[in-house]
Amino acid sequence: MQGSEKTKIVSGLVVLALAGGLGACNTTASPLVTGSIPDRKAPLVVSDEERDCLGRAMYFESNRSDEGGLLAVGTVVMNRLEAAIFPGGICAVVGQPGQFAPGVLTKPMQERDLQKVADAADAVLAGERHPKVGKAMYFHTAGHHFPYKNMHYVAVAGGNAFYEKRDSRAARKEMPNSPALPTTVSTYAAIPALPAAQ
Repeated sequence: MQGSEKTKIVSGLVVLALAGGLGACNTTASPLVTGSIPDRKAPLVVSDEERDCLGRAMYFESNRSDEGGLLAVGTVVMNRLEAAIFPGGICAVVGQPGQFAPGVLTKPMQERDLQKVADAADAVLAGERHPKVGKAMYFHTAGHHFPYKNMHYVAVAGGNAFYEKRDSRAARKEMPNSPALPTTVSTYAAIPALPAAQ
């Protein structure tokens, strides 16, 4: 009796182990996470301090009521984080002298905006990026004009014009008749097309 009970228990464990292994054949090797969605960056796990630095840059550098503007600034911060010319973590990137608004890391934020900023920062850390900003690492207040020929504008969002720095000769070849700034404001939300006139 003791031997047959041991055989039943071992047989049962073997069946359970095989069933669990066979069940895995019908699933993907790894679960779907935000970083595995096409056109999304891999999720980034950071400290609360780094998350706060990202949120502060997004808050103080954009029109706080524009979610697209928050996302666009967050995209620039993350682009800079990935670039070798801007070393360090998020706080080092945001705190770099002359790059972001004075006091961005120390000024108080409005209580009513904290949740929106936290949600936007979490979205950026989860891999979301502004679709028009692309690899741009620079921006300035929209409406300002500069004489530099190497500024290739890609989007306007949250009161800022976002641009890539390019070799001025290559930029002239690529865009010979381009305006200094985009003529329409790009926001994260798509605007539905107007119905055709009949």
